[in-house]
Amino acid sequence: MAFEFGGMPQFEAATCAHRSTSKALVKHNAGADVDEDEQQFTGPVPMFSLPRTDNPSEFLHQYSDANPDSKVKIQFAHGTTTLGFKFQHGVIIAVDSRASAGSYIASQTVKKVIEINPYLLGTMAGGAADCSYWERVLAKECRLFELRNGERISVAAASKILANIVYHYRGMGLSMGTMICGWDKKGPGLFYVDSDGTRLTNNLFSVGSGSTYAYGVLDAGYRWDLSVEEAHELARRAIYHATFRDAYSGGHINLYHMKETGWERILNMQDVGPLHYEYEAMKEQSMATTAD
Repeated sequence: MAFEFGGMPQFEAATCAHRSTSKALVKHNAGADVDEDEQQFTGPVPMFSLPRTDNPSEFLHQYSDANPDSKVKIQFAHGTTTLGFKFQHGVIIAVDSRASAGSYIASQTVKKVIEINPYLLGTMAGGAADCSYWERVLAKECRLFELRNGERISVAAASKILANIVYHYRGMGLSMGTMICGWDKKGPGLFYVDSDGTRLTNNLFSVGSGSTYAYGVLDAGYRWDLSVEEAHELARRAIYHATFRDAYSGGHINLYHMKETGWERILNMQDVGPLHYEYEAMKEQSMATTAD
């Protein structure tokens, strides 16, 4: 998770009219399954004012590291660990709480789970402002869908709305790697959406700089028939190991369990420091037992 710091020249903003969502819905990701609920989203796609230039993507590209002649360098060092997995009793979401700006630790208490509604959760990885803003926009759109149609939006449709929105800003500097999870009439759902408009569904995801370490623990311990206690412990252990090895992850663990009755917060800001000594003691005890 990164707080985005950087300088940019100021330009007079051009007012952009809201574009019709019907245009956005046409641009489905290649190979993605289309949920019938996805077709019912008809609200306007929120738009920012853009610089006066024919090609905003090319305009912003000249200030990035890709242009060696530019005196303005925009490079955001991102770091976080988020994970989610489905199992027989629902969906588990776990995150760390460290926000970094390059090598500077900006905060140890960032809430990286956005509570969209009682049956939908979103995670934050990438730019803190981008994830926080667009997932709150998604929360508004999900509520409008519910008011218009008299039923909760599906997890697939919610993730598709977010993918459609960020697709408009592809190549313009957004930094997002989010997971959308929830429970609808089809059961538990888990989707990955990033700032390129990519949208994937699977039983297990981990996103962020510490995800490689989290995957190591998840791959070793994940199975569909986990008990509730085993699932909670697996997620907690995976986040801990990621914070231990990844300098850009740390702080505290927040853990949520998505059930048919809605999400439940299992861990609220559990410090990873004491966890280190707890797991070290368990490891030493296990080694002593093996030696005997």
